[in-house]
Amino acid sequence: MTMLGIAGLTKRHGARAALDDVSLSVAAGQFVALVGPSGSGKTTLLKSINRLVEPDEGTITLEGRDVRAAPLAELRHGIGYVIQSIGLFPHMSVAENIGIVPKLMGDNRTDRTAELLELVALPAEMASRYPRELSGGQAQRVGFARALAAGPKLMLMDEPFGALDPVTRDSLGRAYRNLHDRLGLTTLMVTHDIAEALLLADRIVVLIDGRIRADGTAADLLAHDDPDVKAMIDVPRRQAERLASL
Repeated sequence: MTMLGIAGLTKRHGARAALDDVSLSVAAGQFVALVGPSGSGKTTLLKSINRLVEPDEGTITLEGRDVRAAPLAELRHGIGYVIQSIGLFPHMSVAENIGIVPKLMGDNRTDRTAELLELVALPAEMASRYPRELSGGQAQRVGFARALAAGPKLMLMDEPFGALDPVTRDSLGRAYRNLHDRLGLTTLMVTHDIAEALLLADRIVVLIDGRIRADGTAADLLAHDDPDVKAMIDVPRRQAERLASL
């Protein structure tokens, strides 16, 4: 089943096209990484899906329904959104941060904080802490718990591990991939880390100058002959070779 459909998406900033006639179809359950140089349109594409950015042309459908046909609040409640800066409310406890989304949706069911903390491998006693009392990795796990609180089918992630140290980044990346599989999520993740994309995603979409230049599995990209795509993929390959030589 197609979870997300994007057709002819174009977004201009003056004379420059941040997105130029982008079309993409994502099946339910897929983990897709969006990679490319800075300014290639990755974040613009991600934000167009939950209408933080309104495109100039093209359509986006979620489970066959045009995202512009849904009330904005309803649309965003069905989409989890995780960003690099995490965005936890500093004056709220962990439990209050996690519970804010269901509360805004008018969901007065039993508090799921303990369940969601367990889901992201945090102890239940963390619920009473405040963001200032958390490590970067713990805060990002709370960000994931908050994004999952409304039970979204689609997760949008913009450099979710970018601010973390390498060990925490690797650990949390693998933990999220397991969570994606366990919950049957559909995930779109923007990352500048090509190795991270190759290792975590089912499928990698390369954006350059607002256009899709490659779209395939890790194996497809490793064998790609486009010189710009090849230059990106060669970076982790060369790093691995240098490490092996040490």
